[in-house]
Amino acid sequence: MAKRTERSDAVRNRLAVLAAADRLFAESPHGAAVSMDEIAEAAGVGKGTLFRRFGDRAGLVRAVFEARTEWLRDAVASGPDPLGPKTPPRQRIVAIMQAIVRVKLDNGRLARALEDAPAGRADGTLFESEPYRWIHGVLVDAIGRASPRLNAAWAAHALLATARADLLDHLTSVDGMTDEQLLENVRILAELVLDEG
Repeated sequence: MAKRTERSDAVRNRLAVLAAADRLFAESPHGAAVSMDEIAEAAGVGKGTLFRRFGDRAGLVRAVFEARTEWLRDAVASGPDPLGPKTPPRQRIVAIMQAIVRVKLDNGRLARALEDAPAGRADGTLFESEPYRWIHGVLVDAIGRASPRLNAAWAAHALLATARADLLDHLTSVDGMTDEQLLENVRILAELVLDEG
């Protein structure tokens, strides 16, 4: 069966919506707390277009976050060292975890909106979402090769828990940690976990 191509007006509308949502989310003092009406108006499309394309507000937030972080997924999937698949496992795990933390720090409000989405979301819990399952699988593979004694699935969940947006927000805004301190502590923790395995 031939792959269905997207109509040019649909592509244009999708890009306009993503650009408008990205700008409005960045400008809003409450991050992703922007209404679908505001986004539709800024994009010059009808509100129905948003719902047909993205399903709901959470779907739109997810699409904006994924557009902002597509470079990371590409780098992990097929990029060069230190994120790419040919990197030695221990080095790759540290690099991936630091990159995830950096992305969450740079996109904190959107990341929190995604992580705080209700349990009834279309793709299940955060742990069942496709992006989480994918990066978890990458880490499981790398951890299994770096530290065979560890339960790789558990260790991957444990490392990813250190990159939760709400935790990072607390550590920077309440505990006063700098971004550099967070990144260094993520490196140390990942290396300790791997050493114990």
